[in-house]
Amino acid sequence: MSLELAQQQLTPRLQAAKASARTLATLTSDRKDQALAAIADRLVSEQARILAANAIDLENTVTNQVPVALHDRLRLTEERIAQLAAAVREIIGLTDPVGTVVRGHRLPSGVQITQVRVPFGVLGVIYEARPNVTVDIAALALKSGNAVALRGGSAAQATNEVLVGIIREALEAVDLPQDSVVSVDDFGREGADVLMHARGLVDVLIPRGGRALIQRVVTTSTVPVIETGDGNVHVYIDETADLQKAVDIVINAKTQRVSVCNAAETVLVHAKAAERVLPAVLAALQAKHVTVHGDERAQALGDDVVPATDADWQTEYLALELAVRVVDSLDEALAHIAQYSTHHTESIITEDYASAERFLAEVDSAVVMVNTSTRFTDGGQFGFGAEVGISTQKLHARGPMGLPELTSTKWLVRGTGQVRA
Repeated sequence: MSLELAQQQLTPRLQAAKASARTLATLTSDRKDQALAAIADRLVSEQARILAANAIDLENTVTNQVPVALHDRLRLTEERIAQLAAAVREIIGLTDPVGTVVRGHRLPSGVQITQVRVPFGVLGVIYEARPNVTVDIAALALKSGNAVALRGGSAAQATNEVLVGIIREALEAVDLPQDSVVSVDDFGREGADVLMHARGLVDVLIPRGGRALIQRVVTTSTVPVIETGDGNVHVYIDETADLQKAVDIVINAKTQRVSVCNAAETVLVHAKAAERVLPAVLAALQAKHVTVHGDERAQALGDDVVPATDADWQTEYLALELAVRVVDSLDEALAHIAQYSTHHTESIITEDYASAERFLAEVDSAVVMVNTSTRFTDGGQFGFGAEVGISTQKLHARGPMGLPELTSTKWLVRGTGQVRA
């Protein structure tokens, strides 16, 4: 199908979402929470439908040659569906950002001006092989008063079709417009292209996925984009690092869940800590079946370490693989991170206050950590509830994006007849 034909057929759908957004913008928090409760209940009651559709997508992963790293993201279970429903209910308990006063004051003329948070309108979200994102984003969009147009990718098409249907059924059950949540998946890649060119119907576009997807959206879209990034995430083990902290943090950051953007992909180790710390770290990684790609000094301190190439320093593995490099100083670690980081999350393991504070100040990433696992870079872990994504840009939003990041602001000006002299 041509882009022109897809635009013709999708425009009424996006116009309906735009009309629904006007309704959502005026809802009370109670009405929005009623919709979210209906969605959570229906996810649980309809789990058989969801799992049947998900089984089709999982079966198609072999035929469609979906990368193994995406299989875990794609898979749903009864437990994961229960977690999705629980995440929706958690959003009910979060503060509604709409109407929050950002700032305001009275002018000498007596005119009162107030800046308040308001919904964007229609969010467009393009993502791949992540059916949980369908629910998370729909729930966050509704709580923040936004309609949403979803493009979830072919790998999860059957699952997403059922999930969007369930959400729309729940909205109808509480007398809210079904078109508050729409999908363009039935139009394939052309649906994504339409979203990227739907300026005036879609207010903000958010891509979630691999580097190729994100860059395509950023370079192609005429709709404003909030850029989420892939995660070439670093853990730096400093000269004074505690051995047990180093082992525990690296293992958690790499292996707690490998297919996510906040999993560690490169470990840097100060040369003066390498002989003391690195053998235990490498042994722990290999006990977890992690393939280690190391430089020459890392190879000398562990068994079965694969020689690293330049490509390894810029690879987001999303698998049980990790790059390890020994560096001679904090300066060298900072230079490596500046060269190869995707500006997502970096963590330092150190007992030296000055090194920790310098790392926090100089690393230019959305989230910078001291003595903790990179797996904490997550909206839920930050207390935001489910997240839309992790923004690696510097405009509007940076880091995990929760409800406030799905709003803009407008100025309310109240007078009593004043005119400008």
